[in-house]
Amino acid sequence: MLSEIYRQFVVDLQHTGWVEFIAVMAGILSVWYSRSENILVYPTGLLNTVAYIWLSFKLSLLGEASVNLYYTALNIYGWIAWTRKDRRQQYILHITRNSSREWVSQLSFFAFCYAAVFFALTYLKQGFAPLAIPWADAFASATAYTGMWLMTRKKVESWYWWIATNFSSIPLYFVKHYVFTSVYYLVLLILAIGGLMEWQKRARAIEHAAA
Repeated sequence: MLSEIYRQFVVDLQHTGWVEFIAVMAGILSVWYSRSENILVYPTGLLNTVAYIWLSFKLSLLGEASVNLYYTALNIYGWIAWTRKDRRQQYILHITRNSSREWVSQLSFFAFCYAAVFFALTYLKQGFAPLAIPWADAFASATAYTGMWLMTRKKVESWYWWIATNFSSIPLYFVKHYVFTSVYYLVLLILAIGGLMEWQKRARAIEHAAA
């Protein structure tokens, strides 16, 4: 079993194209910048998502394509939101934690996204998306939708959703022979854990200063 996994890893790695390589490198940089609230999270994120949109449509991975189209739109929105300033030229957005009401909103958003992607891919699988795995693609997509939405609002909890996305995407992309992307999500999982710890520390500092 392990020898077969290793063999597939080596074969697929040898077939990794330059577009996938660029997408992976840009994605790692984007997550690295997000840990430190660096605005470069968004231009690198756009490079990552545009490259993955091309790859996803090329192999009829419509679930992944929808995620990256959504990412592209929210990268633009987040870029604007993170750079907004008040009259004193202070940034408006700061790292905060969810309220109970916000938890309910994001869980409802996740459930809606999961159902929408699951039923869409179940319908499209037969004729348009043969490589789709509806229940797994829907989970990875819905957690990613939720994480990106919260990231644009600088919510600590965005990292929980990113961790879920990355954890589920590692085997998902491996079985679809995107082995370099599978390794990429392993790296993102490690970075997301570090990002969660960093944003928790920053949120505590902000809360302490406001007390």
